Amino acid sequence: MHASDEFRKRIAAAPFSAVLGQGRVKEELKSALLASRHIILVGPPGVGKTTLAREVAQLLPQRESAEKGKGAPQPRFVRVQGSPDLTAEDLLGDIDPIKALEYGPLSTEAFTPGKIFKADKGILFFDEVNRCTEKLQNALLQALEEKRATIGGYDVDFPVDFVFIGTMNPEDSSTEKLSDVFLDRFDLVTMGYPETAAIEHEIVTQQRQEIEGVAMPDALQLKVIAFIRQLRVDKNVDKKPSVRASIGVVDRSLTTALLRGRRIVAPEDIASVLPSVLAHRMSLKPSVKYLEQPEEYVRKQFETFSREHDLEGGVP
Repeated sequence: MHASDEFRKRIAAAPFSAVLGQGRVKEELKSALLASRHIILVGPPGVGKTTLAREVAQLLPQRESAEKGKGAPQPRFVRVQGSPDLTAEDLLGDIDPIKALEYGPLSTEAFTPGKIFKADKGILFFDEVNRCTEKLQNALLQALEEKRATIGGYDVDFPVDFVFIGTMNPEDSSTEKLSDVFLDRFDLVTMGYPETAAIEHEIVTQQRQEIEGVAMPDALQLKVIAFIRQLRVDKNVDKKPSVRASIGVVDRSLTTALLRGRRIVAPEDIASVLPSVLAHRMSLKPSVKYLEQPEEYVRKQFETFSREHDLEGGVP
């Protein structure tokens, strides 16, 4: 979608403040949008890819409903969840052959629009684009390249114009290979985990639950974040715990302290929730995982971390 002058001004001035840090990513995203490029945000879960896409959508002008003056405004942000079960009809829509004979193949009565047409003049956000099949990639190519889509077996083209923002997790092995022809339609912007512990601390503080009567001292929360960031660079850890893991550990530590009658979270509260919150969010490399389960590995690592950082309570 070619950016209007007003949209360009909004993009250039946008702080994208809902995502903390990520200055390089924001600059690259703005540059790609100003150049009217389709984009794939590449990075692990929980780093703000969806949030950034939603902020871009808020910069677009409000769209009128399909029937002028009727109904609610058209959404500026249309989300598609990548899945092997997703079909071309889900994306493009379909023409009812009986209604096509009665009203004509180009009529609104005969055509049921898919997600692409619902995103016309807006953002088509395709979460986990590398989960869509090669057939689906091919169905998208015409719309991405020509701003038109051919529906089913009909020799009928419908115009469509949108900004495509996709996401993909390069560490996810249960995905489809994206073809070179498909990837050639995109600019890739790589996102990583929060640049510093201080930024991650601010994110966790914004998003954690507030449990009345229980407090998480900043110093202790920073220790939690430091431990999780240590796991991300651990040579034995293959799949790394996300920022959601940091938020989850803090939330569960607060509620565990509440159940135990404490007014302040203690290290043993943190230790007791780590296996439940972290073990399924990470995996160990083959050289380790056949010798030790993630739950036990997390316990041992936190025990060592507690000793090195003078945390009292340790592991129960």
